[in-house]
Order: sequence, then structure tokens, then C-alpha cells
Amino acid sequence: MTLLSDEDLSAAFDHAARTYDALVAANPGYHAHLRRSVRRLGLPAPGKGLRILDLGCGTGASTAAIRSVLPAADITAADASAGMLAKAAGKRWAHPVRFVHAPVEHLTETGIHGPFDAVFAAYLFRNLTAPDAVLGTVRSLLRPGGRLAVHEYSLSGRRTDRAVWTLVCRGIVQPVATLLGDGPLYRHLWHSVVHFDTADRFAARIRRAGFDQVRALPLPGWQTGITHTFVATRPADPR
Repeated sequence: MTLLSDEDLSAAFDHAARTYDALVAANPGYHAHLRRSVRRLGLPAPGKGLRILDLGCGTGASTAAIRSVLPAADITAADASAGMLAKAAGKRWAHPVRFVHAPVEHLTETGIHGPFDAVFAAYLFRNLTAPDAVLGTVRSLLRPGGRLAVHEYSLSGRRTDRAVWTLVCRGIVQPVATLLGDGPLYRHLWHSVVHFDTADRFAARIRRAGFDQVRALPLPGWQTGITHTFVATRPADPR
């Protein structure tokens, strides 16, 4: 299976934006799991005075999770898909969110500058061609002591978890996506999980990028062993 290129992937997300929310809503616990991952940042609610960067915000589900847990935070949300970003920006927000059309590989070139108190990235890293470079950029955008949470499909390494993921994709997600005209995107997403780091390997990748206090925390329900929250901290600068 050949995964979609960055350009083709952005175009595929543009096309899928119209039905994306309805499809992910069929995933039990999808929005609750995002909120759980935000809470795992360990930031004090309501978040007044905190600057949060939502990377790969898509149609705004992750942004809504941040806003729900930290309603007073200053949120900047970025995505490479203009279609997904337009869907997110078009929603009603109780407090303003700054939406930026930007590939995560070129954040600083599009006017996104730190320091941020936290970066949240949901369902993003497995779709990147240069995850190590992006982790380096994220580290540079965080203040010393700032927090990172990555909410991602990253298999535990057990055969049963890969089998469950494949069963769900082949039996439910792929047939529906094909009917909606988005088959290539969801085939890419299925295979991107299979080819991505296991949870242990991704945690090690985050450590190599210069983060500490790295933990891989499983999410409940059918996604146990399939989806994890990775939390980490940018170390304080040496004095």
C-alpha cells in the first residue's frame, strides 16, 4: 500500500471535510477521549492566561476538546487542509480561536510563534513525512516546562490490537467512506496506523527530540492498545 503524499493527503482531507464530523461521531468515545487527553496535560482550569497550540486541528474536534477543558485559554489552531480548517472556523465558538492555514512543517513561516504553555496534537504525527523535525519545532515553540500531549493511533504491538484495528477499518469505516467518495483517504488512514511507530517506539522518538517526563497512556474502550495519549515536558533551560 502506497500512502498518500503530503499534497494529495491535504486535498483528500479538503474533500472529506463535508462529512468528516459525522463519520468520526460514529466512533464511540471519540470526543470524550480527546477531552481526556487534554486533561492529561495537567494544566489548571479554566486556563486563563495559558497559550495553547492545537496542531492538525482538522474540523475542530480537538479544538473543542481544549475549549471544553480549558475554556479561558488562548487557543491557536493550525491545519494544512484549507477545507478542514474552514469547517472548524465556521463553527460557533464561545471564545475566539485563532485559526491558521499552515502545514505543521512550516509553522514559524506562517506567523505562529511561541512560547506556548502547551501543544496538543491529535491524529497528526502518523501522517507526517518528517515527524522528528516537527517534534523539534514543537519543542522550540514551547516555553521551558511547557507540556506536549499527542493523541494518536499508535498500536501497543500486540497482534490482537492490529487485528481489531483492521477489522474496524475493513468492516465499518472503509465501506462507509467509499460510499461517501472518500475511500482513498480512509485507506491511507488505515495503513498509516499499521505502518506507524508502536507506542513504545513513539515515546522513544519523543524522548530523542529532547523531551522528558514522557509517558504513553492508553485510552479506554475498544481503542485500548490502539490509541494512546503521549504526554511530555520541555525541560527547563539550564541556568
